Order: sequence, then C-alpha cells, then structure tokens
Amino acid sequence: MQDSQILSTFQDPAPSRATAPAASVLVFDACQIGVVLRAVLFIELALAVAVMFSAHSASDWLLRTSLLTGGVLPATLAWLLLACALKRPLSRLPAPRQYAVAVALGGMAGLYGCAVLAWAGLLADPPWAASVCGGLFLAAVLVAALVMRAKGRLPADTSARLVELQSRIRPHFLFNTLNSAIALVRAEPARAEALLEDLSDIFRQVLVDTPDAVTLEAEITLARRYLAIEQVRFGERLRVQWQLDAAASTAKLPPLLLQPLVENAVRHGVEPSPEGADLRISTRCRGSMVVIKVTNTVPAGQGVDGHGLALRNVRERLSLLHDLEGQFRSGLKNGVYQVRIEVPL
Repeated sequence: MQDSQILSTFQDPAPSRATAPAASVLVFDACQIGVVLRAVLFIELALAVAVMFSAHSASDWLLRTSLLTGGVLPATLAWLLLACALKRPLSRLPAPRQYAVAVALGGMAGLYGCAVLAWAGLLADPPWAASVCGGLFLAAVLVAALVMRAKGRLPADTSARLVELQSRIRPHFLFNTLNSAIALVRAEPARAEALLEDLSDIFRQVLVDTPDAVTLEAEITLARRYLAIEQVRFGERLRVQWQLDAAASTAKLPPLLLQPLVENAVRHGVEPSPEGADLRISTRCRGSMVVIKVTNTVPAGQGVDGHGLALRNVRERLSLLHDLEGQFRSGLKNGVYQVRIEVPL
C-alpha cells in the first residue's frame, strides 16, 4: 500500500485527581505560536483604534500608529516572553495569583514600552501612569481570553470521553469481542485470556481520569490493544503494518485521539470488504515536528461519509491542545484513505 502521495499538500519537514494541580488548565500559556500571533494582533488592533481618537487625518493616524508600535510591540513580546518563561512557577500558584501575576506583567510591559518611546525621543512628556494602566487592562483582557479558551477544552474532552465510551461499549463490539473470547477458551485459552486483558485495558483507559495530554507512545499502546482484539475477530482480513519512529514517541496528544482513527479504519476498511483491508500506522520525526499517519484501503465504491464525527472530534481536540502548531488532514485517493496529523515534538 503506497500512501506517500495521498495528502501531497502537506509539507514534510496518569496522575490522580488528588495530586493534579487544580489550576493547571488556567496557566497563562504564552509558549504557543498561535497565542503569540493572536496577542500581537490584538494589541496592535487596540493601539490602532486608540490612536484614531487623536489623529487628525489618515496619514497622521498611520504615522502615529507606526511610531507607537515601536514601543508597544517590544513591550508585548517582552510580556509574552516573561509569561512563557514563568509558565512552570505560575502553574504552582492558585488561579487568582496566576491572574494577578499575569496582569502585573502587563503593567510592567506597559511601563517598558513607554520607556522605549521616551528613550527614542518620541514622547516629550511620557505618560507613565497611563502606560501602566493600559498594560494592566490589555493583559487582563488577554488573560481572560486564554482562561476561557483553556476552560473550553474541558467540555471538549468530556464530550470526547463520552463518545469513546459509547463506542467502546457498543453492543455489537462487546458482543463480538466476548464471542471471540468464548470461541478461544477451550482451543486456545492463553489467547482468550490475552483478548480479555486487552478489552479490560481499553475500558480502563476510557473510564480512568486522564491528563490533558498523553504521549504518542501511550496512544500507540492503546491502539495495539484494540487491533489485537479485532485481529482475533477478522483474522487474515485485517493486515496491519507498523512503521514507528522511536524519536517521535514523546510527542504529546490529547488522550484517546489515535484509537478512534484506527477504529474508523477497521469499520470502513475491513468490515465492508470480504477480502479485508491493509491498515498502516506510521510515525516519523521530522525536525521539530512529528508526522502521524493512519492509512487504510477501502472497498471499491466505498464512500467516506461515516468518518465525519470521529474526524471532527479529533480535529477539534488537536486544535485545543496544539493550536496553530497542530495540523490535521484527511483524504481518499485511489482506494486508499489516509489521516495525517502533525504535532510539535
């Protein structure tokens, strides 16, 4: 099965509840490219709107905005850099103190920006107090937006957990798995025991409290257990290939992200076809990015309509964890369906 050209548009370059930090999801995480871009655009937009109140013409507005950007942009980047550097210390603080520190950093950044403009001779009478208050206000708005975004991850994870739980306990899945175990009890008791252990591990993974992110290695382990169960059911109809890069095993993914993709490949590739299907799971480290592919053959004339719910769920959860750094693409070409994910290492 050749899958390298399916998505050619891509550029190849569990803690317990008692011990988990209660405020970890509220950390002001400025270490993501998407956060940096949004913060800079927001501050620049706020500056441009503020200058409109004192500008006499379009050219005057453009000139003043350009000059003030020389102080505002360094201040914004300094604030983001400090927030990123202090991410771990902040995560140990209660949520109110995290807010206070992040907002205080904004006030310091406003003071720094004013100092830069004063040093450059662009401000005859530097508005020190106004700069501090402006920095405090803008920092508070940004922190509130990021906290809301972090909280938005919780319902998404809960929804995903419910979807996966429903998938795992579908009557036909459980029925087929138990029937396979019963058929093996007398002839091959060791395989029957292994089958039930894999089923137990899958249920345990779905039901247990999981962190916001797990390693790719953990997701691969869960996918192997699922495929081991389906291998007993489908036999030679399910042909699995693994191409794993050990260097990519530490990449972070939302929990229960890979397994639904593998399940989709089995449901839409193997089940409808008397001849079965080829399934390939590959990982590869490319510089600072990790590329993950789940590829399967599909029967002639088979559509991809049934993939929508799981793929949409995966896409949204990947975006919540990695923002703009996480990439997701899927497509069908020449009877081969592929899902490709890129995440930072």
